[in-house]
Amino acid sequence: MASEPLVRVEDLVKIYRMGGQELRALDGVSLSIELGDFVAIMGASGSGKSTMMNVIGCLDRPTSGRYFLEGRDVARMSVNQLAEVRNRQLGFVFQSFNLLARTSALENVELPMIYAGVPARERHARAAEALRRVGLGERLDHTPAQLSGGQQQRVAIARALVGRPKVILADEPTGALDSRTSVEVMALLQELGREGITIVLVTHEPDIASYASRVLTMRDGRLLSDVRQTPHVAAVTQVTEGAEATA
Repeated sequence: MASEPLVRVEDLVKIYRMGGQELRALDGVSLSIELGDFVAIMGASGSGKSTMMNVIGCLDRPTSGRYFLEGRDVARMSVNQLAEVRNRQLGFVFQSFNLLARTSALENVELPMIYAGVPARERHARAAEALRRVGLGERLDHTPAQLSGGQQQRVAIARALVGRPKVILADEPTGALDSRTSVEVMALLQELGREGITIVLVTHEPDIASYASRVLTMRDGRLLSDVRQTPHVAAVTQVTEGAEATA
């Protein structure tokens, strides 16, 4: 008997109503994502790719259709259950980093664990380990202003990792970075993928999508193509602790 996919969506529809008009952001999307997949969702602005990520990330509910996460019907989950899923099973990385400006890297990474009620000593240890994992073990006390753009994004990735998620959802994670730093971030995501974490990446850039092992292309809310590929290996294969990154 085949195992249940990590993510399975069936005939997803998402309609936004603006005044007297309807906008179909998702129009009958069906797909599955297996544990350990590195998936890039591509498409132009308005294609539905970010809406798709928001639904997978339990940040938005579809108008119709079904979404199963590890075999659990997400539509049947309460608000509190959805919050627990976001906190314990999913990690989020965004283009804008979303770090607290006057707060150290360590404290930024600790933040999700505060909401989860993790004791202070364990919180501190797990945050420090996550920062070491992304090469920032020597910058625990640095604020965002003392870090480059690439380093700030690595803090954001550490924050996504600290809850030990099965899935990292990354929405245009290289959009605010230069090409060199973008490669460093993609190398880190590939490394996490090799460790068994499922990566779902939203991008409009083909060169960034080339680092994924599977590319979903969306247009007008529909899944246009689903292609498996041999991923391009990021030139930076390992982020060294304390390494500088320019942005």
